[in-house]
Amino acid sequence: MSEKTENKRRLVVVSNRVADFKAKFQTGGLAVALGDALKASKGLWFGWSGDTRDDALSVPPHVEHVAGLTVATIDLTDKEAEGYYFGYANRCLWPALHYRLDLAQSNEEQSEIYFQVNARFADALMPLITPDDIIWVNDYHLIPLAEELRGRGCEARIGFFLHTPFPSPEIFAAVPSQKRLGNALMVYDVVGFQTTSDRDNFRRYVTASLDGEQLQGDRVTAQGETTLASVFPIGIDVEHFKKLADEEDAKGPLLPDVGSDIKTIIGVDRLDYTKGLPERLRAFEVLLEQFPEHHGKVRMVQIAPPTREGLPVYQEIRENVERLVGRINGRFGDLSWQPVIYMHRGVAQHILVRLFRRSDVGLVTPLHDGMNLVAKEYIAAQAAQDPGVLVLSRFAGAAEQLREALLINPHDIQETARALDRALTMPRQERWARHNRLWQRIETYDLFNWRDSFIQSFAESDTNPVNLFPKEAGAA
Repeated sequence: MSEKTENKRRLVVVSNRVADFKAKFQTGGLAVALGDALKASKGLWFGWSGDTRDDALSVPPHVEHVAGLTVATIDLTDKEAEGYYFGYANRCLWPALHYRLDLAQSNEEQSEIYFQVNARFADALMPLITPDDIIWVNDYHLIPLAEELRGRGCEARIGFFLHTPFPSPEIFAAVPSQKRLGNALMVYDVVGFQTTSDRDNFRRYVTASLDGEQLQGDRVTAQGETTLASVFPIGIDVEHFKKLADEEDAKGPLLPDVGSDIKTIIGVDRLDYTKGLPERLRAFEVLLEQFPEHHGKVRMVQIAPPTREGLPVYQEIRENVERLVGRINGRFGDLSWQPVIYMHRGVAQHILVRLFRRSDVGLVTPLHDGMNLVAKEYIAAQAAQDPGVLVLSRFAGAAEQLREALLINPHDIQETARALDRALTMPRQERWARHNRLWQRIETYDLFNWRDSFIQSFAESDTNPVNLFPKEAGAA
């Protein structure tokens, strides 16, 4: 491909929020993965500023050039933020996509505002793009965006990646405005999913609810539209995590030294009802009940940063978790041993990798998750010759790749407790063998492989293939 041809192709990333490219270090997965590609193509990142103002409807996008790329944002009104973000996206779509229809709340006004805000995104984005761009739309907040852009004459190729699960067709069919969402997804040239299960659920939904048809090569067609529905499991920057863990481990332990034989179980999750924190704590409690030989010899460290605290359901999950922490420490702890160390705040990445390296068990038990990168971060941070054990929910997207973890049903408290006992007592040779296979998989399917494979999918039926990133930045 000639340099002239390559330079015609520019990457445009659209997401609910944009990365902060003024920060000294990028820690978010999207920012790390897409930063090089955006800079190489002199690309554009577009999204909501996170701010609200009364005159937002009349204010043009704020555009600035940062670190070799362009960042453009719009503000929303309070009513738009409430209906689009807090309302339909997070009170309705988020729980439904995670199989929690019992928590999904919506009304006609909020769903209409969600579609209106997507139209506003399209209005603001159109003057900033060209037909030669490729547009990568991210996540459930912006499902209707391609349809809105096409309605305004956009000729660029547009892809969509869903970071959450895509539930079974029966669940998705119960979502208010689901056909409107389904038809909007069909407008994209490429729709990417985390797992084969998510992809297959979408394909079955198109057939069952949109009167569509499954074609060869992962393509589906419905309502006169055809899209490539494929699997792109997101990964992490493996080498960065390994290097950081090596550097941090040399600094010594972080936790109180209460004896050389005490083992640590680590959990790191946003305080979200999808993460299975109450079930996890109850499983740890059962471990202490049924395996008393672990008394005084194991501790659970749970880091749970707050999220969406304005929504009542998140206040309830916090109260539940804190009750369980208090109960376990009260039942089993003594003056020399605190079974659960709980932190309701975020922790810097360099501290996390140090905790991961020093923890004997990584406990990742979401009730449903798109991928769950904590599982992969835990693996990457382990010492290769004496690694810890990953206990992983089979309902995390990561379970499809990380088969050598101890896979559990997080709803089965007894099963999880037994898996914890097995992890804590697993011989070193078995730990090494499992870790070696897990490491190979996360190294192969890393963050850059995810980025490269998704962007290259745009070229599958394109006469002008895409090459947006330097070879040395990329995939395995």
